[in-house]
Amino acid sequence: MEIFDCISAVARPIHDFGDEFMSDDATAAIGLRAGFAPGRGFYCRGRFGVLGEASASVVQAVQGFLGPDLVIAGWRAGRSVMPAEEAAACYTQAVRTWGRAHISADADVEHFNLLAQQLIDAADADALPLFAGWRAQPCPVDDPVGAAMQRIHVLREHRGACHLAAVRLCGLSAREAMVVNLGVEQATRYGWREPHPAAANLISRWQRAEQLTDELQAPLYATLTDRQRAEFARLVTTLTGAPTP
Repeated sequence: MEIFDCISAVARPIHDFGDEFMSDDATAAIGLRAGFAPGRGFYCRGRFGVLGEASASVVQAVQGFLGPDLVIAGWRAGRSVMPAEEAAACYTQAVRTWGRAHISADADVEHFNLLAQQLIDAADADALPLFAGWRAQPCPVDDPVGAAMQRIHVLREHRGACHLAAVRLCGLSAREAMVVNLGVEQATRYGWREPHPAAANLISRWQRAEQLTDELQAPLYATLTDRQRAEFARLVTTLTGAPTP
């Protein structure tokens, strides 16, 4: 399988599987049991806790795609519950727990873990701090299914960080990119206040940003052989339960 064919095959399943985890009531329940109030505290403090005790404005700048009010409120709400490092560890456990409950029993997680870790190790993390923080989270050797879900999350963070860089390079704001990609209603759901419909000239910029995101990820997938890329795409499809391309 060619590099860009593989990227195209796995990008959406990895993104959507991670989205399912983040939006699941079972994930929110873990945060509630850990002491977080209902809302975005566990999500923000847990996902972005790998950045350390950064200010809310810095967290917002790093993550990019969620509305600033949502992120700042969630980050500050979680601060009194536990330190950032502890919250990130708790969120990591939630990632693994969700994976054990949702990854297909038919998936060869051992093979997936080998290939996924090869991709993760090959990544240049310069200018991608959220990815770098998640890559640094310890990954268990005695929980292959949980580890597979954690690696999915890390790869999702890599593409997200690359996409944020690509969006800005193409002259789009994060708000504009969210509206182009998801529409006004969904952009509002992700915390953007009264977003306006996207102007027609922004659509081509977003399309270029998508292409540039693929290009930024290409060095990772170049470390796999054609056969390994085909295997990885098949494994992601099986593991996430995505429709066969």
